[in-house]
Amino acid sequence: MECRVFYHDKCFDGACSASVFTRFHRECVKTADQFSYHGLVHRAGALFDERDFLDVSHGDENAIVDFKYSASPKVTWWFDHHLSAFLTPEDQKDFERGQADGSQVMWKFFDPSYTSCTSFIAHIGKTKFGFDVAPLAELIKWADIVDGAKYESAKAAVEMAAPAMKLTMVIESTQDDSLVKRLIPLLTEMPLQEVLDQPFVQELLGPLMERHWAGLELIRSRASLDKGVITFDITDQPTEGYNKFIPYYLFPDGTYNVGLSKSSFRTKVAVGTNPWTPLPAEKLVNLAAICERYGGGGHARVGAVSFPPDREDEARKAAGEIAAELRERGFVS
Repeated sequence: MECRVFYHDKCFDGACSASVFTRFHRECVKTADQFSYHGLVHRAGALFDERDFLDVSHGDENAIVDFKYSASPKVTWWFDHHLSAFLTPEDQKDFERGQADGSQVMWKFFDPSYTSCTSFIAHIGKTKFGFDVAPLAELIKWADIVDGAKYESAKAAVEMAAPAMKLTMVIESTQDDSLVKRLIPLLTEMPLQEVLDQPFVQELLGPLMERHWAGLELIRSRASLDKGVITFDITDQPTEGYNKFIPYYLFPDGTYNVGLSKSSFRTKVAVGTNPWTPLPAEKLVNLAAICERYGGGGHARVGAVSFPPDREDEARKAAGEIAAELRERGFVS
């Protein structure tokens, strides 16, 4: 039997979640003799294609980790920790119905209090299925650091000395659809430095580091700070990703960041909170709630909105409105 794991693509926590789920399933569930992987990205329009799910009528399974809920009857497992986990009220009702009647209580899990989906899966596996998570301590630690932006400083986040941070850059920047699928089976079997040392990873690292520093200089030339909000627009320089901590590295006094960028499949408005801001949590704005109004979502401290690549004007308008709202609501003199 096969289990197909759908994971948040171009995301360190997404890859780690898929790896931890695979190991958990292999050691505790034991109903699959092979695993396959399918990356999902947030984009305008439908997020799921029903044709990608395996036919479960003969025992195959589909799992979604670190990504939005699907009410498809073909979905066997679901784990997520995002505040905006449900695309529609109907999806949320479907999940709640399965929890209330007990039909999905041991198959589908949601808790937005977890820093990473990796640590959430590990916790559920350990407490409900007896999964041994001790060998995964390094992976869980770094998934929490990366997804929770818990770096000790902007310098550490941008200069990327740790293996996990270099792997994050590779995962977020790759245009090779097969790369993350090759990494997933390794992440729970090897130390992160050993994963980074794999030849197929190393051959990408040098050029990506050069592009990283070029991206920093590009954002430096475009970014500005006004009333606590850092803004920049690099849509004329398409990129598959950039280090999201660069704005705070350049403007340590900024509280929020609204960045506009373009990739091969979307125009993206990225909205973030400076992880090192001295402002107390109760004075910070819930960014997921703002992004949801534009069809996006995320966490309280970081969110995004995706538009089709040819709708830059709509994305730019949304970015301007979000930045203006943050200046008004979030600026503390």
